[in-house]
Amino acid sequence: MTDPRDVEMVASYADMVRIGTRNMSNHALLREVGRQPRPVLLKRGRAATIEEWVDAAEYVHSEGNSAIVLVERGIRGFDPAARNTLDLAAVPLAKQITHLPLMVDPSHAAGRKDIVPALARAAVAVGADGVLIDVPPTPETALVDGAQALTPPEFAQLMDELRRIARALRP
Repeated sequence: MTDPRDVEMVASYADMVRIGTRNMSNHALLREVGRQPRPVLLKRGRAATIEEWVDAAEYVHSEGNSAIVLVERGIRGFDPAARNTLDLAAVPLAKQITHLPLMVDPSHAAGRKDIVPALARAAVAVGADGVLIDVPPTPETALVDGAQALTPPEFAQLMDELRRIARALRP
């Protein structure tokens, strides 16, 4: 969704409204999303600073919606080995300046499934409140993002690991 005129219709069907990386700076969209009652998932823009990302959440909040979840999904880098550079430092830094929950999307940062588990473990270790991981039933036939997707059994195994890490780090 990119057009503020679509927000009401989307919110009437969705449990949560997602603002993707390309729309993090779409202030008209952010304001309109702030006027609807659904929680908002706000992904960080590929070239956005932490301050700009938190400021984007303030646009949503300024219209009355405080149910906002920030999502770090990687910033633009120069090395094509992974789709984006996952900014793990952003997790504790953003948590210092906002009370909002913060998740990490290792699937979109990596663009490839072989490093998604390691990035997810690192995200939990630095204090992420959760992770977003692509898990279609059959990644090999997924229409989009199949290369970065885990299978359901791989996801189940990773979730067991992430729970153990979270328990070890948090009292």
